[in-house]
Amino acid sequence: MASNLFRSIGLVSAVAFIPAATAALAQVDVNSYREIDQFMSVLERVKAEYVDQVDDTTLIRGAIDGMLSSLDPHSSYLDARGFQSLMTTTDGNYGGLGLTVTMEDGAVKVIAATRGTPADRAGIKAGDFITHIDGQLFFGGTLDEAVEKMRGAPGTSVRITVVRPGRDAPLQLSITRAVIDIPAVTSAVQDRVGILTVTTFNRNTTEAAQRAMADIRRQLGGEPSGWVLDLRSNPGGLLDQAVGLSDLFLERGEIVSQRGRRRTDIERYYARPGDEAHGAPIVVLVDAGTASASEIVAAALQDHRRAIVMGETTFGKGSVQTLIPLGRGDTALRLTTARYYTPSGRSVQEGGVSPDLRVPQLSDPDFASRTRVRESDLRRHLVNEAGIRDDVLQDDGRPDPRFASTTQELEQRGIEDYQLHYAVQTISRLNRVQTAGAAPGRTSRR
Repeated sequence: MASNLFRSIGLVSAVAFIPAATAALAQVDVNSYREIDQFMSVLERVKAEYVDQVDDTTLIRGAIDGMLSSLDPHSSYLDARGFQSLMTTTDGNYGGLGLTVTMEDGAVKVIAATRGTPADRAGIKAGDFITHIDGQLFFGGTLDEAVEKMRGAPGTSVRITVVRPGRDAPLQLSITRAVIDIPAVTSAVQDRVGILTVTTFNRNTTEAAQRAMADIRRQLGGEPSGWVLDLRSNPGGLLDQAVGLSDLFLERGEIVSQRGRRRTDIERYYARPGDEAHGAPIVVLVDAGTASASEIVAAALQDHRRAIVMGETTFGKGSVQTLIPLGRGDTALRLTTARYYTPSGRSVQEGGVSPDLRVPQLSDPDFASRTRVRESDLRRHLVNEAGIRDDVLQDDGRPDPRFASTTQELEQRGIEDYQLHYAVQTISRLNRVQTAGAAPGRTSRR
């Protein structure tokens, strides 16, 4: 009797749920159709009554741009020209200035100038606003339009006006465009320390890093005493290359996971056995321009305690964009589809990767006063669901005696890049400690 009662209750509940669910879905459809009807009404009114005649293509493109810009700073529609531009940038070869920019309240704001490019040599810094391009005020346009104006044939010049917070007068710069054939990785040796500077994550980054490490070993005739992985002002790029570069230095474990809208939308990426650095100490250099794929690498090596992360807090872009081809494949939708998480399960969205050791760039006279641009400064940025990390050490206003040198003193000592200098010194100190602590008759791990 009781079992029949329970079965009856279960049946009634299920039967009651079906029309309730159907009604909810129907209500969603009604709301969607009502909004679409509203959109069509506005479209027809604009076409019929706007002061100038406007074609459907312009109106629909504006509607698409508005829809995507209401989501987050990284979702956008790419027309044929924008799609081709993105592909060219990913391949690492284009004509332009070498800037990573965003739009803020209608103005072009610099996130980073890639080192060694015309923009970098001209002295453009993160946080600068570009107000005029070739003498014309640029305000209220799209990011693609701004990029298109600054790109052009190598050898041609572009005049830009730069407003830098903290400076009284704008900077008037004339910059000659160049082929931005960015080598993904460059290498150098300093005091037997191998230095790998990763400028972008294009299709060749992991392979280029392996070649650079081999070149350093040939140059030294053996193993370096340690490695500096320089990710400063690296705006990111391809996820698989961030995974590949991290895997070079990790023996095992998770590198990164990405989690989408549904609980089942989880992808995890793991390291394979084999450490290309053979256990040698690693310092990862980061700054406010270290973003996205660069943050994946820094966070993975930090979480696995494989490297010391040094510099300043990173940009804080912890989202994944998927490129979805549309139509005939010559246009695309760049849509934020997931957040990524570090091996320890933390998200860098908004908060960025906090360095293990904060080292100011004393060789840059504008370092202390320059405005930093980070993800949390962008309008409609995704909120970090776990909250921004609050364990960052706060500046108490007192100078750190380790970093008391002035720019002039560093110049006299021939130090052009203080953060890199400090990283190399750190590896040397680590090796001295490691050697002193080695057991008699045994060599330290290299």
